[in-house]
Amino acid sequence: MLQAESLHVSYGRFEVLKGVSIRVDREETISVIGANGAGKSTLVKAITAFLPCKQGKIVYDGINVMGFAPEKLVAMGMIQVFEGRRVFGRLSVFDNLLLGSYCHKGKNEKKQIQEDLEYIFGLFPILRERKNQLSGSLSGGEQQMLVVGRALMGRPKFLILDEPSLGLAPMVVKEIFEVIERLHQRGISILLIEQNIHAALQISQRGYVLENGRVFMEGRRETLLLNDKIKQAYLGK
Repeated sequence: MLQAESLHVSYGRFEVLKGVSIRVDREETISVIGANGAGKSTLVKAITAFLPCKQGKIVYDGINVMGFAPEKLVAMGMIQVFEGRRVFGRLSVFDNLLLGSYCHKGKNEKKQIQEDLEYIFGLFPILRERKNQLSGSLSGGEQQMLVVGRALMGRPKFLILDEPSLGLAPMVVKEIFEVIERLHQRGISILLIEQNIHAALQISQRGYVLENGRVFMEGRRETLLLNDKIKQAYLGK
């Protein structure tokens, strides 16, 4: 689904990504993990065309998408949930969800959008209860559910989640990660960016560890969870 090769990205003269390569296969969940400042969010912004790459190649769904605009990638099914729960605070939960479907047009679209809404309300029942409430008044956990639901209204083939557990209570994190597992079972390819390394690897098939803008290690989740360096550096063992 995605092949990013030798990506180099800089902020001015400061090089953040120094030749990062990752791969996400179809219907696979991949984690990119690492400490703060390792380059995880920069990698996402490069993949989704919010930051230019000085060097490298990005192939999505068999197409070289280097130079494509972000909205073009969305239309192709690559949809990102940004870090920081970016809701439209003065709009209702319902209207926020509808905005996620803006790129879809068709004869039977109204019916399909209603089916999408019902699916999301099934994943997050609290959103049905809050659908007429201003999204800015929701709790942090409810806002995270909303931005995931809004992304799903775009019917992603490839879903990118940037730090979905950040600042959330453990019970809410558990619920969010259970939903991510259900999305994987539905056949959506997922790239998960996380500092909560143990939780991320538990629901992933493979993972990449970033350090100082480079891939420090990669492998299947069992290999990474049992690795002594990762245990000491990231799992507190």
